[in-house]
Amino acid sequence: MNETSADRSARSYPVPADEALRLRELQRHQLLDHAGDHHFDRIAKLASAIFDMPIALISLVDHDRQWFLSREGLEVSETPREVAFCAHTIASDEVMVVPDALQDERFSSNPLVLSPPGIRFYAGAPLRTKDGHNLGTLCVIDQKPREFSPEQKQQLRMLADLVMREIEWRHDSSLCPVTGLSNRGALFSVGQREMEQARGAAEPMALICLDIDNFRQINNRWGHPAGDQVLLDFSRLCKGFLREQDFIARLGDEEFVILLIGRGGEAALQLAEQIRDATSRMSGVFSHSGYQLSISGGVSALAHDDTSFGDLVQRAERALELAKTNGRNQIASLLRS
Repeated sequence: MNETSADRSARSYPVPADEALRLRELQRHQLLDHAGDHHFDRIAKLASAIFDMPIALISLVDHDRQWFLSREGLEVSETPREVAFCAHTIASDEVMVVPDALQDERFSSNPLVLSPPGIRFYAGAPLRTKDGHNLGTLCVIDQKPREFSPEQKQQLRMLADLVMREIEWRHDSSLCPVTGLSNRGALFSVGQREMEQARGAAEPMALICLDIDNFRQINNRWGHPAGDQVLLDFSRLCKGFLREQDFIARLGDEEFVILLIGRGGEAALQLAEQIRDATSRMSGVFSHSGYQLSISGGVSALAHDDTSFGDLVQRAERALELAKTNGRNQIASLLRS
């Protein structure tokens, strides 16, 4: 994902300042290359009807392509990013309008203008996540020049908000209902992609497995609502130590996994110890009872002979078992080059 200034200047489209994080967020929403969906298709049809446009698209802008989550009036499912109007739209938070592409120096020689579908008019609203990253656009297209009023811009933005609300709802519905964290399936999907990217960029990657010690005692003594609150408080504490590119998931009842992007084993070991120390000072439902919360942890890092993300997970879980066997309330590591 790393690009030089020469790479950026060679592009025929602007590259957003948050490009690496934007692409990571797009991947983690797991939308690309899915089969058609009638909920998104309805919004595309509605946009086409409201603005009386022959083409309406829900476009997701990937590293080197734009892929259509839904399309009305267009047969192809994707185009190269270098010819995508939407690649320009995501560089801003505003609705982008091109009244006549033949009169716009950015697009006058674009093959999508000079040959089918023969774009002349374009209006696109970015699909912006809660964290402020533009995944793509909702856009409408015509084969003749047009004007677009401020009211129409606002209508297009509201429709884009509907698309984004549906996307976020689907993403959130797959999260743990107690902690709001991703599950095991999402961890392995994200982890495998991150591993491939780390290998391609020759960058480090590390994993921390954390387990709340004697968690069953908390449920038995204070009840399951109190246990749920501990899980929520602990997940919030962990997230406070992470950068935006890192990833955290709830793997089991009281087991959490943190994927560290661009950091190696020693940095992961240090972070795990910081979390362990902060956990011992964490207040909560038992803060006046004399009970002290503790965690055990296992740390590993990407090794040259790992064939899958599962290898990294298994090694970190073995390290976690070592920490628990040795008496808990400690961090163990299994690191190799």
